[in-house]
Amino acid sequence: MVYYDIHRLQSLSGTQLDDYLAEGWYRMQQLIFTTDVIVKEDKLLPVFWLRLSLDKYTPTKKSTKIKALNKKYSVEFNSGMITEEMEELYTLYKSSVGFEISESIADNLIGDHEGSIYKTISISIRDENKLIAVGFFDDGDTTMAGILNVYDPAYASKSLGKYLMLLKIEYAQQHKKKYYYTGYLSTADTKFDYKLFVSKEATEVYNRSKKEWVPWLSVEKKILEDWILSNPDIENTMP
Repeated sequence: MVYYDIHRLQSLSGTQLDDYLAEGWYRMQQLIFTTDVIVKEDKLLPVFWLRLSLDKYTPTKKSTKIKALNKKYSVEFNSGMITEEMEELYTLYKSSVGFEISESIADNLIGDHEGSIYKTISISIRDENKLIAVGFFDDGDTTMAGILNVYDPAYASKSLGKYLMLLKIEYAQQHKKKYYYTGYLSTADTKFDYKLFVSKEATEVYNRSKKEWVPWLSVEKKILEDWILSNPDIENTMP
């Protein structure tokens, strides 16, 4: 088990990002880290790293409905530059969520660093001229990693967070990516479960002990049961 391992890099190529992601690492501000647990309310909770295998992905009826629900809004892809308009949207979003998040987009992506070692791309969704959602992802050579999605709480019924995930998948497919890394899921906190909505059939989970990615559906119960048995001191709830 890895509690926390952090690398501080001066630069990071697309190929290097691909390699890190393939070994269960993920971006944190301008660092890159990996772990098998998170701390919540002074308890250690298990986490499992996920990715979407794009050659196995087929859109679901739910995904098609979400895209149809938002088809009237305009979508634009840009460099990862953070604007004042985005930060104002983030402030609205932050006030509506029931859990702790970063103070700002800049704090989430950059922290106290001067620049970025990542090739980050933003997706802006607008209702006419109004920015209603924005998402960020890091672009590798053959992979991409979803980093952040925020939206106007007034549009909560539109599933804009999930719509941003679907737009990232479209980008990945158009640019011939192999994998879309969605971050981690925890067996003890359901707030991460939305990462499975896109396609459980195409989702893979990282088995660190064997250093391999395996289909989520084939191990959904067993890998969790094995992990719990080997780590009895960790707080767990089975899905």
